[in-house]
Amino acid sequence: MTAESDKGRRAAGPEDDAAGGFAAVDVAYLPTGGARAAIVVAATARFAGVLNERTADLPAVAPYLPGQFFLRELPPLRAVLRSAGQLRLIIVDGYVDLDPEGRPGLGSYVHQELAIPVIGVAKTSFRTATHAIPVYRGGSTRPLYVTAAGLPPSDAANLISKMSGTHRLPDALRRVDALTRGARPRWVNGGRGEGGT
Repeated sequence: MTAESDKGRRAAGPEDDAAGGFAAVDVAYLPTGGARAAIVVAATARFAGVLNERTADLPAVAPYLPGQFFLRELPPLRAVLRSAGQLRLIIVDGYVDLDPEGRPGLGSYVHQELAIPVIGVAKTSFRTATHAIPVYRGGSTRPLYVTAAGLPPSDAANLISKMSGTHRLPDALRRVDALTRGARPRWVNGGRGEGGT
């Protein structure tokens, strides 16, 4: 999936009847210096039934630069998104924007490239992200911090609150995190393991 292939496509909201899946993505950094990105794709915004999951490894990533985290995260995410097919919405681990004025975070760059709605779900508070909506799940006293592009933030927060799973972190986000840390990807429909790139 490239930015060029998505140009001109209408940004679909999570309640639209348009074709395409719902994806959760994450990136982890490997001891060897590279990165592993993972994706979980579901047919519905609740992620009740996973259709596919896979990983993509990159042997090297950009060094960390304060305020430019996206330079490290975008290349692995691009690699894993190439095989995702048409998507209607992407959930990223982190923030879409970093302050109420719209300073872009990772999710903003993903939204700009793919022209589909993106929801950011952060596990920790970011000092300047005072606009993020706290979402409490699973009886936890610690919220998730939700930001969004391409759909109203209140709709994004509602979607995250209703995602499958009884824990603070929805099941799809727990699974994508496990995949970045070495869990074996699998095709759910095909019933066989599927490796990354």
